[in-house]
Parts: sequence; structure tokens; C-alpha cells
Amino acid sequence: MSNRQIPSCKSLLIVLFSLAVQSIFILAGGSGTRAQSAETLSHVRTVYVGSFGPGDAANQLREATIKQLRKNGRLELVAAPNEADAIINGSGSIWLIGYVSTDPRSPAAARQPVFRGFLSGEVTGKDNEPLWSYLVTPSEFRLGSITQNLAEQFVAKLIEALDQEREKVPASPITERSGEVNLNGAGATFPAPLYQKWFESFQRRNPKVHVTYSAVGSDAGLQRLADGETDFAASDVPLSSERMPESKPSLRQFATVVGAVVPIYNLSGVDRNLNFTGETLAEIYLGKIKNWNDPRIGVSNRSTHLPSSQIAVIHRSDGSGTSFVWTDYLSKVSPEWKARVGAGTVVNWPVGAGAEGSEAVATLVQQTTNSIGYVELVYALRHQLSFGAVRNSEGQFVQADLASVTAAVKGAAGAVTPDFRVSITNAPGKGAYPIATFTWWLLPGELGGAEKKPAFLELLQWMLTSGQNECSALGYLPLPREIASRELQALTKLR
Repeated sequence: MSNRQIPSCKSLLIVLFSLAVQSIFILAGGSGTRAQSAETLSHVRTVYVGSFGPGDAANQLREATIKQLRKNGRLELVAAPNEADAIINGSGSIWLIGYVSTDPRSPAAARQPVFRGFLSGEVTGKDNEPLWSYLVTPSEFRLGSITQNLAEQFVAKLIEALDQEREKVPASPITERSGEVNLNGAGATFPAPLYQKWFESFQRRNPKVHVTYSAVGSDAGLQRLADGETDFAASDVPLSSERMPESKPSLRQFATVVGAVVPIYNLSGVDRNLNFTGETLAEIYLGKIKNWNDPRIGVSNRSTHLPSSQIAVIHRSDGSGTSFVWTDYLSKVSPEWKARVGAGTVVNWPVGAGAEGSEAVATLVQQTTNSIGYVELVYALRHQLSFGAVRNSEGQFVQADLASVTAAVKGAAGAVTPDFRVSITNAPGKGAYPIATFTWWLLPGELGGAEKKPAFLELLQWMLTSGQNECSALGYLPLPREIASRELQALTKLR
């Protein structure tokens, strides 16, 4: 059953971007009142569970989370925000993907619904600063309801973070300015949901700094920066050591966050996640595998009935960092792909239809039965799309989540270059998701001159400290601490 064939699911969708519009509690004056006081996660003792958004699914996820917090007992739940050290806000969605029969002799009479979903939450403390966040998807093997499973995972991760939190580098205090500052950027769609959330959070911290961002693709963003139309660009493809000195204007680059590109598909009648090898994905995009029931797909999905339908292949049509990550991975696992197509932001696609931007790719897959495409994880969840597990270099089929991207990043700090470049596609390691990447900001060497430089430095400082605590709510992974620390040191040299 296709997701778009279930009208009731629309009411369950709580867009991940809702986390960017958090409730701000300002409690001043009155006797016995106080605002949130926790400056780090380790300071949190009492919490208030705020909104998880509208709809029955969101309310059920909130209640399940409260139940798990009470069951755990590590944190005290309070009835009002002014009594809490920190606030937990969240969002989530649960949707039906089909039915599975529990009795092969009477498949129509013994059907059980199969659900997918996610739960995303964020803890904020003093001055509404983010302290921690996380996003969970259903366990592969679970007991009980999907709602209970998501709440159990989320609370377990929160308690784990309380036990393991390390000292963090504090953000620099914001200084007052006499005038307004506007910073304008453009580029990659891959990290755009997080960037928009960051800019909204930062502007609440400093209302005089206004940051706008246009998700136009990595190539277009770099071109706008080169043409002097923007103050910074964002790209999933870092400039090489050779190109950096040649760029006009001269540029600096900073890694900002880590994410995963996932194969999304819209396939009727499939009630479980599919497995893909890199070679199979390459052959689909080369046009050599034309139908879903091809034995090369079936060998990795032996217990799944695949239809004979023709595969509708969808790819990016614009100059895309997401395409670079996708084709870079395919080039590493498929000699034929490397020889015939190669890696790039723009390639000569052998087959398929193009769409401009990750949002458009996700929408086109959602609207096209029997289709396949590729987007960053948050877009798959936002559009309630199935996404496959991909075989990694250890031979494991791994789905993208925060744990598998963390495994892919392991060891990256030792490989990163002085200008913060590193590739983690097809990374070695048990449990590592193979199509993961860092993404970067590219900024002019002078950071906009005397007028804009202080704002740039404050924004970057905040992004590399407090802002990293917002990443995981949207399914992105914060930078490894060593890399973030090295970038902060680089910023001090620019002051």
C-alpha cells in the first residue's frame, strides 16, 4: 500500500521543521517563579515535557515519553515549565505502510497493520539554549506498539547522554550592536533543514543578526558566492587543496555537520524495508536492472515478494552535493559506474527523470509508484517514505540512523585535512552506514569585512557549540568533538 493512498496519514504528519519553532518561556518577576536554569545536560534534575505538536500520534508519543521518564526515575517530572531545570519538546509521526498476514492459509482474514515512524526530541535549558537532541526510528525487532518502542528508545538515549556527557566548550557571549546585520547564504539542500533551524535559534539569541539561506544546490550556491551575490555558500563537496587558493574570492571552509543519503522508494505491497547492495544500486541507476523483481534485488530480499513493475529511476537535475555523495559512493563500490559515469555534482545519468533539489526528489518519489531516488534522511522521514538498508564494507545491511552514521564517522578526526576535508563514504567498521558525509560552509577570507565579521564569528562559534546540540533532532550527527575544537581554534585566529 502506497503512503499517499492513506488519507488519514496526513493528519499524523508532524513536520520535522516544527522543532525550529519552540516555545520560549520567559518567567520574570513573580514570587516563587524561575526560568530554566540548566546550562549543560548534566545540570538537569527536573524537566517539563512540553508540546510534541498537534494530532493524536504526537499526543500518544508525548504520553508514552512521560510514562518512560517516570518509569526510569532518573529525572523528576514537574507540572509547569517554571518549575523545571529544562524543557523537553518533540515532534513525531507514525504512518501505515501496509498489512502482513499472520496466517498463510487465510491471508485476508488474519492481517496485521505495519507501521513506520519516528520520534524527535530536544532538551533546552537556560536562555532557551539547546542542551541535547535525538531522533529515533523503530527498532528492527521490537515488542509492543511502535509508540512504546519509540518512546523507550528516546528516553534510553537521553539517560545515556546524562551519564556520558562530557564538558562542552561554552559559546561566546553575544555582544550588543548599534545596527542590524544581514548575512545571506545559499547552497546545499542536504543540510538545509538544520541550517534553517540554526538561524532561527540564533536570531532569538541575537535579534540584530538576520541570516537567510536559499537551498539552491551546492553548485549554484558556490556560483552565487563567486558572483558576490551571497555572504557564504554551503556545499556537500569541499573545495580541494588545489582549488582553494584559486577561488575568487579567496575562501575558508568549515565542516558543519554530518548526515546520511538514503535510497528512498515508493513500492506498493512491500511491508518491510528493502536491502540494497551498492552494486545493485549502481546497476539500477545504470539502467541494467529494470524491474523490481530482478533476481539481483531479490537475492538481498529473499523473504519479500517484489512486484514485476518497471523501476522509475529519479535523480537530481541540478548541480548537487547530494548527487556527489551518491555517485562518489557508487564509484567506490562499482568499477563499471566509476568507468562509465563517475562521481560529480552533475553527471551524465544513463537513465531516469531529474528533479531540482532534495525536496523535489522526495516529492516526485512520493507521487510516483514503483520509483526510487536518493535524499538526506530528514527528507525521507518528512515525506513518510520508505528507505532501504545498504550493505557496508563489512558485508552488513545497515539502515541510516544516528548510531550507524556515528559508526561511519569513527576515525574521521584522524583523517581530516587542515582545511577540514574528509570522505566517509563506504567507511570501514562494523555497523557503519556507507553513504554518509560531512557538509561544509565556504566563506570569503575577510568574512564580510568590519561590518559583518563579528556577526559571522559569533554565528560560527554558536553553531560549533550550542548549535551542535540541535543536530540530532533532525537526524544529523554533530561534528566529532576533536574536529569542532580544531575549528573553534581556527576561529580564534580570525578575531
